[in-house]
Amino acid sequence: PSPLLPTMGNVLRKGRRAREEPPVPPFVRTRRKSVSAEVYDPTTDDGETRVIHKTDTQRTRIYTAIGGNILFGGLDDEQREIVLDAMEEMKFNDGDTIIQQGDEGDYFYVIDSGVCEVWVEKEGSAKMVVELKDENHDSFGELALMYNCPRSATVKAKGAVVLWALDRMSFRKILLNTTSRKRKLYESFLEKVDILQPLSKYERSTVADALQPAQFQDGETIITQGTKGATFFIIVSGEVVFLKKDKTGAEVEVKRSQDGDYFGEIALLRHEPRQATARAVGVVKCVTLDRACFERLLGPCHEILKRNMEKYKDILKPEKKQRRDRV
Repeated sequence: PSPLLPTMGNVLRKGRRAREEPPVPPFVRTRRKSVSAEVYDPTTDDGETRVIHKTDTQRTRIYTAIGGNILFGGLDDEQREIVLDAMEEMKFNDGDTIIQQGDEGDYFYVIDSGVCEVWVEKEGSAKMVVELKDENHDSFGELALMYNCPRSATVKAKGAVVLWALDRMSFRKILLNTTSRKRKLYESFLEKVDILQPLSKYERSTVADALQPAQFQDGETIITQGTKGATFFIIVSGEVVFLKKDKTGAEVEVKRSQDGDYFGEIALLRHEPRQATARAVGVVKCVTLDRACFERLLGPCHEILKRNMEKYKDILKPEKKQRRDRV
């Protein structure tokens, strides 16, 4: 028979294949799935973060808007500048929907100019609950950067609106990348701090994550002799001079410390007044750790001392010169 004509064998074979092979499901367009599986490894990313030009006025407005936001509260000045650089301008016309209640969140927005209305739908009816204005330095959508959760409200433009937007992945890249670099830097500092050397690598990483940045201007007093102390300092950059009062009340320089040095650690172990005053020489950047955070993360300080008590015999004896020289 002609190869172009179907034979009974071909028909039977096709019938068997049809029974054996499952039917191809029809294409159905579905809503984008959750992005909870997004993974970003800061240790493998050596690319530079994008920088979008902004005027000084725009930078000031954005900086003010994110300054009071809990999402950015833990960022230092350097991290905030990187976040600010990465924000992109978005424009909307009157009545445009910027975010829709129930949709997945992708962006955090800062209002540069204009007014936005926030609408909440409940039991089938929508109600305008608040207006967000540029004059108040308002922002919205931060939960998109923190959690993979649906939008809790709809935001619409009231008139022409200009926004600065930051997407979730850019934020995560910026935050995780800078946090990763700073953790490595802080961990290297902590390895040099005698009082913390008994800690395991994991414990040092935990302390490193808890460190808070602090910056001091030239001549600014960091700690004052005679005051109660509960903060531990590590100098990231700059120089600190230490002064003690003599019998006449005049301040006398007793030592200077530079990058990588530390002070105030005794305050974490013994509730005693500061033994000297510390002042910044030029601009000084430090990282700090308070007693409450230290004990919350690692337990009582005395438990740490027990691991290597011999090291701290002299520190715990107030009559020793080394003890008097510490601050």
